[in-house]
Amino acid sequence: MHFDELNIRDDLKATVKNLGLEILTPVQKEVIPAIMNGKDVIVQAKTGSGKTISFVLPVIQKLEPKNKNPKVLVIAPTRELCEQIATVFRGLGACLQNLKIVTLYGGVSLRAQVANMQNGVDVVIGTAGRLNDHLFRETLVLETIETLILDEADRMLDMGFFDDIMKVIDHIKSRAQTMLFSATYPENIEKLSSKIMKNPTMINIHTDTVVSIEEYLYKVKNKYQALLPILQAYKPTSTIIFCNTKAEANSLFDFLDDLHFDIALLHGDFEQRDRDEALLLFKNGSLPLLIATDVASRGLDIDDVELVVNFDIPFKSETYTHRIGRTARAGKEGIAVSLFTSREERLASEVLPDLVPLNIDALPVNKKFEIKGAFRTLCVFGGKKDKLRKGDLLGTLCKELGFDVKDIGDITITDKSSYVAISKKRIGSDLLKLQKIKIKNRNFRAKFIY
Repeated sequence: MHFDELNIRDDLKATVKNLGLEILTPVQKEVIPAIMNGKDVIVQAKTGSGKTISFVLPVIQKLEPKNKNPKVLVIAPTRELCEQIATVFRGLGACLQNLKIVTLYGGVSLRAQVANMQNGVDVVIGTAGRLNDHLFRETLVLETIETLILDEADRMLDMGFFDDIMKVIDHIKSRAQTMLFSATYPENIEKLSSKIMKNPTMINIHTDTVVSIEEYLYKVKNKYQALLPILQAYKPTSTIIFCNTKAEANSLFDFLDDLHFDIALLHGDFEQRDRDEALLLFKNGSLPLLIATDVASRGLDIDDVELVVNFDIPFKSETYTHRIGRTARAGKEGIAVSLFTSREERLASEVLPDLVPLNIDALPVNKKFEIKGAFRTLCVFGGKKDKLRKGDLLGTLCKELGFDVKDIGDITITDKSSYVAISKKRIGSDLLKLQKIKIKNRNFRAKFIY
């Protein structure tokens, strides 16, 4: 089924086409019509199935901005997932004038979030904890909510957010159409749905397409010594390595940093700005290896991760499933490698009972392989509020400074800054020219953040 077959407004169809969306995924084919018919839905679908579009598109179809208080509330487990959902809302919502979307999560000033809502808001996307902070301070009103979405509900319940979620929902006075999305279906999901939903339609997506993830398990004496041969054998262009603790992630980062690899680090101690920057540098290929705790196991929509390494075996099989789901997205293939020592043998057998431990010495190692990014990232101190667009940046770099389009990678524009990935091979003598550039007849400061 194609998107242009959906019974949606012409301007939304045009937006969908501009975004390059053509064929609906199985979850979108089932969920979008159900939501458009006004039904409450419980959707169980694997990560990477296209579920975000499946709820954003029908919400945009019926939404009429601009409102003083929000009509749509999305609750998600992490700030990263909140931002990912907001990106999809902004993309599909481009057809609506004056659509106001705000994200509410920790690590960002409450005062700034309040100021962002002062002139009205249509869609609120937030974590349960920060939403309750605003509700306690009476800086958020949910009485007008018409649509409630709980994304990755299993993760939120696993994190112990049941009571926090219910506190938020208690502030919704009217009967809201409710949607609950989950990759797994533990018992507490049923408990939650029975309290907040009315005759929900169950949609369980079992796709015929086999997810192309090759899974390998290696028993090793020393995981630090084993990691380098793993990377040199599989030779990935993009890798996420998961650790169970922040201390282990820091230690592994220091170990690989000493080898002069181009690597990023992400865990719960990072401020939001640093998290965003680490993910941006990883996604655009400047830092092709990301070391992370499970803060990154859900909600990251990065299509080209070739290898996931479980440096530490996770404590639950569900966590393992979400971790390796970072690869083989959007129909691509991927590899998942897990390491364990004799101390973790019991955990490995419980979490990964179907995998037979392999001998790491049998791997064909290429000792010349290095983890090096193909790009450096230029930060231009100007963004959406300065009316900058991707075309403006490309025009300046290509027409004024002589760069070839193929030398320019991803371009990300935020409210106040723009980030451009530029091929390392091309920068050379142009390094000084890029410290201050003229865009649309205006001078902007710029610097390489990596």
